Amino acid sequence: MLYWKAGQRIRQDILREKRAEYGQEIVVTLSRQLVEEFGNGFSRPNLFRMVHFAEVFPEEAIVSTLSRQLSWSHFVEIIPLKDDLQRDFYAEMCRIERWSVRTLRQKIAGMLYERTALSKKPEELAQKELAALREEDKLTPDLVLRDPYFLDFLGLKDTYGETDMEAAILRELESFILEIGVGFTFVARQKRITVDEEDYYYSSAEIPRRFEESEKPGFFKKPGFCNRRGTSAEQY
Repeated sequence: MLYWKAGQRIRQDILREKRAEYGQEIVVTLSRQLVEEFGNGFSRPNLFRMVHFAEVFPEEAIVSTLSRQLSWSHFVEIIPLKDDLQRDFYAEMCRIERWSVRTLRQKIAGMLYERTALSKKPEELAQKELAALREEDKLTPDLVLRDPYFLDFLGLKDTYGETDMEAAILRELESFILEIGVGFTFVARQKRITVDEEDYYYSSAEIPRRFEESEKPGFFKKPGFCNRRGTSAEQY
């Protein structure tokens, strides 16, 4: 919160709500004075980031909540993003999923936001979903499901079968779960599920915890999530 408050104070009292670029010389001079007194945390680039921070996250209450989970290094990655919804999405998902700075960089580089259904919604509806996430920790399918999923890290080339994919997923399990999103847990390989006295087998089962905890009966009865032993692969 210190850096946000510093940026907000500079914006209001020194720049008079103008963008930092308009008062560049003032910010540079102020930075020299602050560095002498408080150290390199108030260097010229950092001071500009603080002002920009207060510009793109104007609500103190939201910043206070985010700051409990996000470090200044997280905010440094989020602040330069061009779109308000994009910034809010990464900040809130970072808070919910407790991403490291490295993971956050990977998500941004992998265009996670652009691959969600949320990014294709009208702005007003997208803002409502992000508000629900912020206020209620409510994750919707539009926030979690991606199109497309990037599975290049599995190293599969050209034509491959279900067994090849299963083996690759198990080999790169951590990366796979990071790609599909929060709330999944690895249960077993070829896990047997009995429904109406028939045995079904999940290939490598990464089952959403929320289904596991509250929707297990309905989830297992839905077709297309598991295979009978000895049959061809069902759709996923």
